[in-house]
Amino acid sequence: MGFNLTVNWQTSPAEEGEFCRDHSITFGSGQTIHASSAPEYKGNEHFVNPEESLLAALSSCHMLTFLAIAHLKRLPVASYVDEASAELGKNEAGKLAITKMILNPKIVFADGVEVTQETLEKIHEKAHANCFIANTLATDIQIKF
Repeated sequence: MGFNLTVNWQTSPAEEGEFCRDHSITFGSGQTIHASSAPEYKGNEHFVNPEESLLAALSSCHMLTFLAIAHLKRLPVASYVDEASAELGKNEAGKLAITKMILNPKIVFADGVEVTQETLEKIHEKAHANCFIANTLATDIQIKF
């Protein structure tokens, strides 16, 4: 199984001595988003930046894995909202990197479904252990619930 996308950047007007960081990303599914670098790195604050994209991939993967596990356990979920965050810092090699990613999911199960804190923790642990993106990253990932 493989995945693909196209990143497309074209020169455009910018301040003297600078370059425009705006570009587009077209995913294999056909969807296109506008992207740039983070505003702190002279990017467009209205467009998605790589750091946000990375955090979104982790959060989405964890959620989808959580939902699959809950489904298999016959624990229907009514809603799942994750207000995730990431921290940029220096890694052990002194290079700038995303050094911490924090998922903060709030799950509401369907009416009448009772889930203990212990069961919730186990589902999150299993979701984290089986999330493809989490298994790809070598950074501190925390899940708070």
